[in-house]
Amino acid sequence: MFLVLMNWAFYAQDSTAIDFESFPKGPDLKVGLVLSGGGAKGLAHIGVLKEIEAAGIKIDYIGGTSMGAIIGGLYASGYNAHQLDSIFKVVNFDKLIQDNLPRSAQSFNERADAEKYAISLPFDHFKISFPSALSKGQNIYNLFTELTHHVQEVEDFGELPIPFFCVATDAEKGQAIILDKGCLPEAITASGALPSLFSPVIVDGRILIDGGVVNNYPVEELRRRGANFIIGVDVQDDLRGKSELKSAPEMLIQINNYRTIEAMKDKVSETDIYIKPNIAGFSVVDFEKGSEIIEGGEKKAKQYSSDFSKLAQLQNTTYRKPQLTLDKNDTLKIKSVGINGNLYYTRSYILGKLKIKPPVKMTYAALFRGINNLAATNNFQRINHRLEAYDNGEYHLALNLTESEATTFIKAAIHYDDVYKSAALMNITKKRVLFKNDIVSLDLALGDNIRYNFDYYSDNGFYIGFGLRATYNSFERRVDARFVEQLSDLPLESFNSLTVDYTDFTNQVYIQTLFQKQFSLNLGVEHKFLKIDTESVRLEDDPEAKVYFDNSHYFSTYGNLVLDSFDNKYFPTSGWYFNGDFHLYLLSSDYNNDFEEFSVGKARAKYAHKIVPKFSVQIGVEGGFKIGDSEAGSLDFILGGWGNDFVNNIISFYGYDYISSAADGLVKSDISFDYNFYRKHHLNFGGNFANLENDLFTTGNWLSAPDYTGYFVGYGLETLLGPLQTKLSYSPEVDKVYWNFSLGFWF
Repeated sequence: MFLVLMNWAFYAQDSTAIDFESFPKGPDLKVGLVLSGGGAKGLAHIGVLKEIEAAGIKIDYIGGTSMGAIIGGLYASGYNAHQLDSIFKVVNFDKLIQDNLPRSAQSFNERADAEKYAISLPFDHFKISFPSALSKGQNIYNLFTELTHHVQEVEDFGELPIPFFCVATDAEKGQAIILDKGCLPEAITASGALPSLFSPVIVDGRILIDGGVVNNYPVEELRRRGANFIIGVDVQDDLRGKSELKSAPEMLIQINNYRTIEAMKDKVSETDIYIKPNIAGFSVVDFEKGSEIIEGGEKKAKQYSSDFSKLAQLQNTTYRKPQLTLDKNDTLKIKSVGINGNLYYTRSYILGKLKIKPPVKMTYAALFRGINNLAATNNFQRINHRLEAYDNGEYHLALNLTESEATTFIKAAIHYDDVYKSAALMNITKKRVLFKNDIVSLDLALGDNIRYNFDYYSDNGFYIGFGLRATYNSFERRVDARFVEQLSDLPLESFNSLTVDYTDFTNQVYIQTLFQKQFSLNLGVEHKFLKIDTESVRLEDDPEAKVYFDNSHYFSTYGNLVLDSFDNKYFPTSGWYFNGDFHLYLLSSDYNNDFEEFSVGKARAKYAHKIVPKFSVQIGVEGGFKIGDSEAGSLDFILGGWGNDFVNNIISFYGYDYISSAADGLVKSDISFDYNFYRKHHLNFGGNFANLENDLFTTGNWLSAPDYTGYFVGYGLETLLGPLQTKLSYSPEVDKVYWNFSLGFWF
């Protein structure tokens, strides 16, 4: 308590009377600006800069640490205070901090992983380890690269519109590192790499973290560089009480403040105009309160308007910092790409992820999407990139990569739904098994129904890769007897429903590639063992035996084309989805003695669009057909129930129970509306319509009014375990209400 009181008394004296007559005038007066770190509280710097500009003061040098380095570096690059205000008011800091890369940045395989597992931890050398920080800082670096692309060729920060430096900490030696040359986005990212929140940044072989650890207010360096009048803005914390220490970053800053509070006594005496905005009540992560913090800095700076006016008079100039005008033509001509640091991943793999084949013309937005694609692989701890201009206006893209050391991962999830019931999913994933770009993954789902999924694939982007897949699915379900009648000639008139055991074991060998940057194409061969049986029916000649409706091995070739630009798998608000599949079934062990060569083709297309903020619509169409005279009905289209990722041609349909009807021809359409009424909370409603019958496309009935209709209302919640969803559905044909529930990612 004594330290808190002393600290308050010390900082209450923000500034003393200034003898302006003792300072040189005109060009000999060099005004330096020092900006301290403080996380979100550093946004107060913007408010102070507004008042400095309003007074007509020209800044000659800027030095900063952490958030002070970020604000100072952008200001030094040419932005004025009002532009910075506009920039930071629209930045989504939650996404930046959490490395929340857009879904479009992930490949199809990476996307499937991200939407299946709730936990993923490195497991090298049979030891579980934890990430070094909450965020790798890739989104932060991308943002700074975009904001500073107009000075991308400047390597000496003294040649920026305002000479600039920032401070980082050498984590290995505990020394302050002055960053005044090199890559500006890299420098300010390193200066703000708060331990536990952001991963360290490697610069010239040194492990750099937040400069506030050793020097959060580098006023002495400004003096050394020639500033003879210094304005300082201090947003450092005072010592906090126990009620305020609620997060790891807050605790780390409290520990660091023990030293910085004492050091500030000398630093304040080196500052001519010392400004300490009122940042009490704000934390280092209160970015959503940015407007209040900026306003607080502006309000505090207004108290120094008289001193600012006198300082401007000493400069003998009426200075107005111009608004930075950026080139609206952001098309880049990338002539070449240089890659450094890729020990394990090939150049073709990296360029495939970037979606760059030099020479190429592309926008900055396309370039950043490519960088995100590379980051989404989780194969790289750090991706630093910069553009180096040729004399003819073309660019060389320089990539400095830091590959992730972890190659083995343990992943886990839990899930419940009405078909597979409860399950706990355990996964082990190993990268770089046989080749630099390959991955092997094994899922084991333990619960009411055992399932597993084995994958081995090489991911070569635009270049052809290959893979092996083996899946085992099983569930037990009470189904309508009319469905079973289509699979057997058994007399089932006395049954309304039967309990059926459904087992599918599928093995695939395939090649895959990307084309047109968005489509994934797979071609392969498949073996499928399909078993459908029941114990609800007993045969007279063997009453103890199960009755099998299918118990066959099927052999086929197939092709699969997928487009998925949805922004969210479970609650999409924009994008397209298309999945087209064609199987040619060539051979079968033919348990039912009714097999003839046949083909099954199907396609599904969906479109999502945000109508107004928080309210979106999703429209879908789906169809499928069988070609051939085979009477094998196990692979027909089966309607009923609700859910994701069902096996074979089982298709969800609101208003009907699971596995209600089957036929070899299907046309279906659906529409649903989603209202994101509160953060992560969703209300949704809609309907679906279908025609389902044998030889549907031959008879022409696919164009008639739908025979199957159903409607639903539902609720969804995005949780750390995956979505919690519940649906109430009704069909006028069935005249019965069904309730469906699921929790967790689908697998």
